[in-house]
Amino acid sequence: MGFFLETLFGGLMSGMLYALIGLGFVLIFKASGVFNFAQGAMVLVAALSMARFSVWIPQWLGFENKLLANVLAFGVSAALMFVFAWAVERFVLRHLVNQEATTLLMATLGISYFLDGLGQIAFGSSVYSIDVGMPKDPLFVLESVFEGGLLISLEDLTAALVAAALVAMLAVFFQYTGTGRALRAVADDHQAAQSVGIALNRIWVIVWLVAGIVALVAGIIWGSKFGVQFTLATATLRALPVVILGGLTSVPGAIIGGLIIGVGEKLSEVYLGPMVGGGIEIWFAYVLALVFLLFRPQGLFGEKIIDRV
Repeated sequence: MGFFLETLFGGLMSGMLYALIGLGFVLIFKASGVFNFAQGAMVLVAALSMARFSVWIPQWLGFENKLLANVLAFGVSAALMFVFAWAVERFVLRHLVNQEATTLLMATLGISYFLDGLGQIAFGSSVYSIDVGMPKDPLFVLESVFEGGLLISLEDLTAALVAAALVAMLAVFFQYTGTGRALRAVADDHQAAQSVGIALNRIWVIVWLVAGIVALVAGIIWGSKFGVQFTLATATLRALPVVILGGLTSVPGAIIGGLIIGVGEKLSEVYLGPMVGGGIEIWFAYVLALVFLLFRPQGLFGEKIIDRV
């Protein structure tokens, strides 16, 4: 029982990270109606920015305070995400208003490759580390209940709590603020939103900025655990099944989908992997997503779209 709970807890921790990355996909889709294939590249560039500026800033300003360096690096990285959001709206989205979804999808693919190249030019192609003080030591709990107790990773627990707090703030933002309601209106119909005075350019800058901040937090957590390298852009694509499972338009769906996939991956690898030679964790999420595409393509919490002709 103790080993099962450890595996379950590890899956929940992984699931929160998946949910955080998947949330970036949901945010862009809710505001523009397009699936943003550049989200992985955004996570990569944000993580690279955090990793390099946390080293460069102390060298430039001549101090050794790691906490201050991380705070300044986060501020600079967030500012870069704002510049990126403004540039995407100014040079891409503004010219593609009311275009087909396929056109917008191809635009995000172009943005993704552009960010990959820009990241390599600006920050180099080496493997970098991010140290934001997340605890690395394991923690034993419930020693009086289970022999030897349950082993919990404090790093995973801290990352999950940060991700949960950010997700909660975004859920409140979408449900209870005027800007959040405007974002949902833009997602439903660009022309109708414009007709009632909603400025598309402002909304798109806001949503890409929010998605950029989410990418930055996800990149910091991922980089702290595994290091920052260019495979990070493709690694984040493992969150694609999360939004398929939860629904492309649902913030709660991204959370539930991430938790289901995180737990499912861990439990299937531990209990079913030995029967089939292992490797289930790699493809489990995609098989589950395929099942949902066949029987419930809108996901658990997504809205069913009915086209009337």
